[in-house]
Amino acid sequence: MQIREIASLIHKVNAKFAIILCHQNADPDAICSAYAFSKLLKRIKPDLEMIIASPEGISRLSKVILQHMPIKIHEEKPPFDMADLIIMLDTNTIQQLGDWGDSVKSAKSPIIVIDHHASHPETEKIAKIYIFDEEASSTCEIIYNLYRELGVKLSEDEAKALFLGITFDTKHFILAKSRTFKVLADLIEAGVNAQEALSTLSLPMDLSERIARLKACQRMRLMRVENWIIAFSHVGAYQASAARALIELGADIALVAGEKDGEVQMSLRSTREFYEKTGIHLGRDLARPLGEALRGMGGGHSTSAGVNGFGDHETAIKRAMEILKARLNQSLRDLE
Repeated sequence: MQIREIASLIHKVNAKFAIILCHQNADPDAICSAYAFSKLLKRIKPDLEMIIASPEGISRLSKVILQHMPIKIHEEKPPFDMADLIIMLDTNTIQQLGDWGDSVKSAKSPIIVIDHHASHPETEKIAKIYIFDEEASSTCEIIYNLYRELGVKLSEDEAKALFLGITFDTKHFILAKSRTFKVLADLIEAGVNAQEALSTLSLPMDLSERIARLKACQRMRLMRVENWIIAFSHVGAYQASAARALIELGADIALVAGEKDGEVQMSLRSTREFYEKTGIHLGRDLARPLGEALRGMGGGHSTSAGVNGFGDHETAIKRAMEILKARLNQSLRDLE
């Protein structure tokens, strides 16, 4: 059992202080899984002190959740040299920790990684315990399973946190699988008011995000390979939102890049049909090799992924297209 492995490590190192890390601009799945996991660790070792931290802060929607939940986020760089244990949640690459990444890699304390993205070999190297389940809807769903393994009852706040994280990462259940609905039913049984929780996640899109989406459309270039429509663009911020917008407009796959001070990042999105018919996994087949080509890291899900590296957006898009076309050609050959 995975939770027993974690408990064994905690007692083996006699952990007294742990740092729980979320990725940059931490979303609701990240902060809610971190909160629920911290409460689970308290069941295992009641005297364990913990802080939850996110490099460069949390997302706008996550800030709204903090107004409704007893979640505290440490705003400064954590004291890594004092930690007996470091836990990375919903974070499958060191690059997602920004400037804190080097401190994590050089830390002497054991590292636990819990995530629902495709595993990354560099992360596997530094992790003492690596728990990932790409079939899970969210990291919150994995944390729920750890509660089940330990056999403890969820409090109302713990259940609500997990419900919010799952709801967010499944895009309000659009991406939820049968097993996810069973989890949601259990969370409601634990006391979650579903209607109230859903209203917490209703946040109107702000002006800057809307402008970024429109700029991405204005700068968009299209390419057609067989019957697949590929859209690529660039904006200074909200690359993920812009990529989603291009998919909603009709693209089968969207690549949106952005650059700042010599660093580049890219958000990748595709339709479920594109993944199922081509077998191209954005995190494994496109983001990971693209991250390596840009001297950074990349990873993610089958239809949603991200890349951080160095260079400019034109170079990043050009390299991404080369990798994508090679994968598509291979996919077409496999179908012949």
